[in-house]
Amino acid sequence: MNKDTKKRNLLLSLGLAGVIVVLLVIVGLVASPTSMLYKTLQMGAIYALLAVTMNLLNGFTGLFSLGQAGFMTLGAYTFAILTIPVKSKGSVYYLFGVADWLKNIELPWFVALIIAGAVAALFAYLIGIPMLRLKSDYFAIATLGFAEVVRIVVASKPMNRITNGSMGLTKIPGFDNFFIPFIVAGICIAIIALIMRSTYGRAFKAIRDDEIAAEAMGINLSKTKLLSFVVSSFFAGIGGAPMAMYLGAVSSTTFTIAVTYFILLIVVIGGMSSTTGSIISAFVVIMAREWWLRFLDKETMIGDFKVPFLRSGFRMVIFSVILMVVVLFFKNGLMGNREFSWDRIIGFFKRLGKKDGGKNGK
Repeated sequence: MNKDTKKRNLLLSLGLAGVIVVLLVIVGLVASPTSMLYKTLQMGAIYALLAVTMNLLNGFTGLFSLGQAGFMTLGAYTFAILTIPVKSKGSVYYLFGVADWLKNIELPWFVALIIAGAVAALFAYLIGIPMLRLKSDYFAIATLGFAEVVRIVVASKPMNRITNGSMGLTKIPGFDNFFIPFIVAGICIAIIALIMRSTYGRAFKAIRDDEIAAEAMGINLSKTKLLSFVVSSFFAGIGGAPMAMYLGAVSSTTFTIAVTYFILLIVVIGGMSSTTGSIISAFVVIMAREWWLRFLDKETMIGDFKVPFLRSGFRMVIFSVILMVVVLFFKNGLMGNREFSWDRIIGFFKRLGKKDGGKNGK
């Protein structure tokens, strides 16, 4: 790629980023905080981060993990415990009381965010050492079991004065402004993208493609896999924190295995091994499920005629059908294993122009 092409691509990328920022600013200023556009965009940003973290492990490293919900739970609970206002702790822990060492703890949200990721990374390191010896499906089952153990432990009696047991935690501080989830997701995804461009990222991909060849090239399989697992879990823990801020409350039933499957769905629809695919898929899937198809849940009358099928729950039926159609026609996802490329887009329009020119010439 020559210098002129790089400069063109940089200018186009900056222009696109500027347009996106302007649109978000307009939404933040104009839309109501209770509007579906406002909420689905924030949720899309959170799920974009979570999808990219899962893709780092499942797509780029080739380790099929189902423990995402467990690390999100660790991050969300850690964040909630550290940020619930001191004045509100009495009303939150009214049934069991709060642990003495927690009574006066109230950290800024950005500090608690980093700690939430660190706690998830620590647990990933501890369980990763034995679990990563397992292969394929067995590793997936082990991480699934870990997620369920975390969910049960946070609701258990010994944790009552810390996690509030089965009652869960409420009064978690929300977003100070509309842009926080986008800033958090943007910074984290940018760091992950830089990692994937580094020697570590190339090592992850080498392991995914062929472990024997990767080991022959001098890559330490166990250490590299553990690094990928820890990094993915760190950002999954961070992703759990803005989810807790978005919801305002967390409990043992907030991050079930269904959450992991939903994130995996986003990754598959976007394309395994595609960061931009995961981002695009997250926004499309979230907005389709939570906003665009919402009208299908409402009974509709045209004069005296009642439109059939339109009732509560029909939205998810249509959503599922759309997903099946996408999977049938895009077997490798929307982006496959490719990333967003200006060269590909410009090349497509050039080829289209040549075809139209040929037809007009005839």
